[in-house]
Amino acid sequence: MNFGLIIIGDEILSGKRADKHMPKVIELLKARGLKLAFAEYLGDDRARIVDTYRRTFALAAGGDWCVFSCGGIGATPDDHTRQAAAAALGVPLALHPLAEREIRARAVEMNWELTAQRLAMGEFPAGSEIIPNPYNRIPGFAVGRHWFVPGFPVMAWPMVEWVLDTHYREHFDHAPYLEKSIFVFDLGESQLIDMMVEAEKDPAIKTFSLPSVGDAKTPRHIELGAKGEPHAVTAALARFGAAVDALGGTWSETLR
Repeated sequence: MNFGLIIIGDEILSGKRADKHMPKVIELLKARGLKLAFAEYLGDDRARIVDTYRRTFALAAGGDWCVFSCGGIGATPDDHTRQAAAAALGVPLALHPLAEREIRARAVEMNWELTAQRLAMGEFPAGSEIIPNPYNRIPGFAVGRHWFVPGFPVMAWPMVEWVLDTHYREHFDHAPYLEKSIFVFDLGESQLIDMMVEAEKDPAIKTFSLPSVGDAKTPRHIELGAKGEPHAVTAALARFGAAVDALGGTWSETLR
């Protein structure tokens, strides 16, 4: 199963708010042996959101993708997610009976006037299911292997966890996994390519190279590593160290 993430809101793209969803979703997936395959940021532009959902709904239709979408599911004029999802699927919005029940219950709890705008938060693309919201009972929705949650982290993150634990538990991978690296000095990145290609002949691992120009405290260096099956990663790192030595470079397990 592949997982994607869409984050919606002008406030993210303008810098008014810093995105916290992507690192948290990565953390939630990693804790379950899963990985994020892509992430996209979108402003509050309905046409662009519709186009994006058309593309990701088509992707998810293959059955091996799931996409989380954070933000824009409210009922104010700058919220477009519910309408955009419906347009992308070519279906109308409809008040979901379970969402209506939750919104009415919340109104009673908070002594709210039950306005049409509040009920509109339960209008989802026809055929949707709800995602329970443990924070304030105003649900998210799911349709077309997409899971739509609010932009507020205090609501979104428990809802994402619920989705993963309720619907994707069979995909959790508890196989041993290791990511490890060394820091290489005095060599160029091109000099590391052969050793990386050789290491990736073992399908149990993937390699990575992260060059840095350094700063006042650390010299120019390259973080060279591997991730995957622990035994294969450990063996690859040992070969990396020996290859760096042979090329006349230096390396360390930590930055100097």
